[in-house]
Amino acid sequence: MSKLLNDVLASTPLASADAADWWRRTEDTRAGFSITVDRAIALGATADRLGYAFLGGYTSAITVLDTNIVGRLGALCATESGGGHPRAIQTTLENGRLNGTKHFVSGGHLATVLLVVAKTGEKNGRPELKVARIAANQPGVTIDQGATLDFVPEIPHGAVTFKDAQVDAVLEGDGYERYLKPFRTLEDLHVFGAVRACLVSNCRTQFPQPLTEQFLGLMAAIRTLGREDPRSPAVHLALAGVLTTATALIDSIDLTLLEPGFRDRLYRDRPLLQLAGRVREQRRVKAWASFS
Repeated sequence: MSKLLNDVLASTPLASADAADWWRRTEDTRAGFSITVDRAIALGATADRLGYAFLGGYTSAITVLDTNIVGRLGALCATESGGGHPRAIQTTLENGRLNGTKHFVSGGHLATVLLVVAKTGEKNGRPELKVARIAANQPGVTIDQGATLDFVPEIPHGAVTFKDAQVDAVLEGDGYERYLKPFRTLEDLHVFGAVRACLVSNCRTQFPQPLTEQFLGLMAAIRTLGREDPRSPAVHLALAGVLTTATALIDSIDLTLLEPGFRDRLYRDRPLLQLAGRVREQRRVKAWASFS
């Protein structure tokens, strides 16, 4: 861990032309870490904005689901027009072929490989789900550019349509319990680890030293939790505590101390940190209920 924290403190953020350029320039960083949460933190330290840190954390979390896509820019395709709940998933996987449309796919057209949650049938009135891996350039796959968000505008969130598209592989296990359900926790751990590293890398010389020390402590905690079972209620509660502390620290930052370019991007991109807050609260309440 000490080497990782040293790297964060010594890192110089990359001024990249766009997200694709940043991804290309971080190839050596991505190749240098076998532990996914370490990779996320290291990538966050190279980012000069929260959007690139998000992409580094998100793509690192994806590789926990499927180690075969390490080194590639992957995206999880789950949400549909009716939402991301299992019963809302209408995309089908039959005879190795996908048909349907996914919405709000993080990474969008930048992704080269897609993990797609699809329905293979129903049992006792519940959808049976699997996760299929498919190349983004596979015939029958169409990726829409998608709308640009007001925050992290560098990261596309497009729609993906599958029309009789042949998959590369179907991952073992239940698509919901083994992959989709734990991914929110995996994403939080990796993305928020990357974001903390981004803040330290860009602001270390402007932050009061105690603030930097607290962010380093949070990174250490996230790294520890990132190597635990993401389905564990105790991990969920510890993560809730880490995120609450981190939010308070970020809220305490005196923005006037920061370099103007990063300050303006941080102010613009702050809504990223509030996304899925309701889901996190539900996870916390459910975790406590398991101990009652």
